[in-house]
Amino acid sequence: MTGRDGGADLHPIGNSPVVVLVRPQLADNIGAVARAMANGGLFHLRLVAPRDGWPQEKAWRTASGADRILDALTVHETVADAVADLHRVFATCPRPRHIVKPVLTARGAAAELREVCARPLRAGILFGPERAGLDNDDMACADALVRFPLNPAFMSLNLAQAVMVMAYEWWTAADDTPPRALMTNESRVANKDRLENFLAHLVDQLDACGFLRNQPKRPGMVRNIRHLFQRGEITEQELRTLHGIVTELAIGRRQRGRQENEDGSFSDSAVPLRPPGDR
Repeated sequence: MTGRDGGADLHPIGNSPVVVLVRPQLADNIGAVARAMANGGLFHLRLVAPRDGWPQEKAWRTASGADRILDALTVHETVADAVADLHRVFATCPRPRHIVKPVLTARGAAAELREVCARPLRAGILFGPERAGLDNDDMACADALVRFPLNPAFMSLNLAQAVMVMAYEWWTAADDTPPRALMTNESRVANKDRLENFLAHLVDQLDACGFLRNQPKRPGMVRNIRHLFQRGEITEQELRTLHGIVTELAIGRRQRGRQENEDGSFSDSAVPLRPPGDR
């Protein structure tokens, strides 16, 4: 059951860990696991004694294009056979067991997997059946256990979700995406000179319209306005828009007849505004 339309152009990325599904029960879940693996840059998938045999058409339908991972997977009778060529094996363990082994978080396991694969050695992660998880004999094949630090009152994950957590941590362990970025699209973050030019324009028009007429409070008001616009990374396009807004407000003020008196104060012209809708 290979050679489909092909799906996404997936291939191994460096020396990545093997995902081993032990006695998986549903083909839908196997397909969803392949999809999660593709998200995290994992490619190697092995099945141990799948309940309904292999291949299963449903798996390709739920893989959402991760066909090549399913096409390349291998099937094994036992966990020992599935991990025989690996040097380090981790096993996911959702519940406490009477076993003496190192226990890692998903993030800690991903960091160790990166170190192991960089040496380079081959590594793998065991995931248990949907209903009960790995048993003690399965975990006896592992060097360390992995437990996800989730809400202790509800730690239930389906198989694909568990694989997604590990795939995400594996990918981000070597990813240099900054934790925060400003999306500016086709614009750029404005420099301080452009911002100062806008603030001068704004304050000039606030003086003209009388908003800053309270002279004792004027310095503090201007300072607060500056703090408002200095708080974040405003873009050049946003400044152009704000310039346009202030300009149009000034034009509207002049059209309504607000006049500047000789003493610097302002008064409205006697010309009344037309009511909305009056033509």
